[in-house]
Amino acid sequence: MPLPLNLSLVTLGVADIARSTAFYEALGLKAARDSNANVTFFNTSGPVLSVYSRAALAADAQLPSEGDGFRGLSLAWNLASEADVDKAIVRIVAAGGKLIKAAEKTFWGGYSGYAADPDDHLWEIVHNPGFPFDDAGRLRAPE
Repeated sequence: MPLPLNLSLVTLGVADIARSTAFYEALGLKAARDSNANVTFFNTSGPVLSVYSRAALAADAQLPSEGDGFRGLSLAWNLASEADVDKAIVRIVAAGGKLIKAAEKTFWGGYSGYAADPDDHLWEIVHNPGFPFDDAGRLRAPE
């Protein structure tokens, strides 16, 4: 039987670990005990989120660290209502993030906007009425 694929940790390569740590703490996350000057770990309701030097992360993967712009990836913060989406975007901007696209109704029946953290990692802030939360508060795609 194959090993189950579980998204367990997301690492963001950042320019300044202290700045990124402060940003995510301003959003309500708390640095985990094993964090240090080289990496910060945050427990979420899903995978662990970590911030790590972009250069060190690239070196660890044996890839060049240069290059920016759209990275072909976005992270999503799913919320229970359109009002919660609007509140979260205000909170991100107040914490030092950037509004990329104001939230609006989507063609698929949801409500979504985009913001970026201080290192331009793209976050979709979204309410998807078709994706329920389970009893543990985790988003579930309908099966």
